[in-house]
Amino acid sequence: MIKKFIHETILVAKKDLAIERATGEIVTTTGFFALLLTVLSSRAFWTYTTEFDALLAPGVIWLSVTFASVLGLSRSWTREREEGALRGLVVAPLSRSAIFAGKAIGVLAFITAIEILVVPAAALLLGFDLGKYVGALATIALLANVGIAATGTLFGAMTVRTRARDLVLASVLLPLLAPTLITAVVATRDLFSGVALGELGDYLELMLIFDVVFSAAGLGLFGLLIEG
Repeated sequence: MIKKFIHETILVAKKDLAIERATGEIVTTTGFFALLLTVLSSRAFWTYTTEFDALLAPGVIWLSVTFASVLGLSRSWTREREEGALRGLVVAPLSRSAIFAGKAIGVLAFITAIEILVVPAAALLLGFDLGKYVGALATIALLANVGIAATGTLFGAMTVRTRARDLVLASVLLPLLAPTLITAVVATRDLFSGVALGELGDYLELMLIFDVVFSAAGLGLFGLLIEG
């Protein structure tokens, strides 16, 4: 049973990644948007104090990632709706939980690709030492990304059939992502202020709780939402 679930999940994830590899649609558009937002926000708040600029970096990074992720999620589900792709996915002999997991893995990959662009750009513009923080920052980003991907996939399925789906998705998703994103911003700020990763355990645990809750909700409720 578990082997079948893993196999189906990989099939769905490979489908999304293969489409993106062929078109580059989501990563290209959202990556450009995220980089533009990074440049604009970093220049808007730029000062002559390097230490202060570095402390602005968490907000610049996570604002860019957040809005680019919402844009990418919207486009990901719009692509499923076009030409009956969503119907084909529903009638395929795949478990609904595997479809959710595969879609979430695809979204996770898209978000990670965006961050690979945004974080070095923020380091260059705001002058923090990326090499010093890369390991700890990757840990924070991974926990935040899982929450974004799980929540976005779940509510993307809920809003995909609505007429104003982009507006509805953003309106529903951003409040639900707020705890994860705020925690990620605060954890990143403390990290750049010199706090060791081991002392950020409370933040990491809070993000992990949201990851588990929304992942479990997605695995359990996705079938009802996608067929509703």
